Amino acid sequence: MTEIILYFSGGLLLVLVEVFVPSGGVLGLVAALSIVWALVLAFMASFSTGFALLTATAILVPVIVTYGMRLFPKTPMGRKLTARGFSFEDGRAVDRRDADLQSHTGVVESDLRPAGMARIDGRRVDVVSRGEPIEAGAAVVVVEVSGNRVVVARAPVDGAADGAADGAADGAADGAAEAPAASPEGAAAQPAPPDATP
Repeated sequence: MTEIILYFSGGLLLVLVEVFVPSGGVLGLVAALSIVWALVLAFMASFSTGFALLTATAILVPVIVTYGMRLFPKTPMGRKLTARGFSFEDGRAVDRRDADLQSHTGVVESDLRPAGMARIDGRRVDVVSRGEPIEAGAAVVVVEVSGNRVVVARAPVDGAADGAADGAADGAADGAAEAPAASPEGAAAQPAPPDATP
């Protein structure tokens, strides 16, 4: 029984070492052979012992591997081998100009289904709608900015109607201003209608 425990414990220990010290699979192979030999010895001793050890193997090996993988990035070797990457906290993964886009309006340049491109404040911005498709050319307003995620929605219809009405009024005023005014000389040059009295 002592021999079985030694082989089994040694195999589990080598599994953990393989996680922290990558050996190209050598330590993993030795660990597997050690555990298999422990199982063979256990079944040779008795079926109940072998079955109990097989159950322990099925439970302990995944637990050890999972624990090792979670602990590895915190080790000195793990910190050297794994890149920390960017995060929203350090700001390197975020375009800082997006933080000022809240409530700004723009025009969709490519259909949002729901992600796409819009021009806001004179620059192209990757945006996403709240789920509804928005066709290119539609006016949108920024409703949320979270990290590098800019959420837009259709611009209010009332605002668009008011803008169209203002534009039409401005156009009519411009047209009236550009129309030539009748000169007094022209009005005076027109002949007077003949007198119809006898």
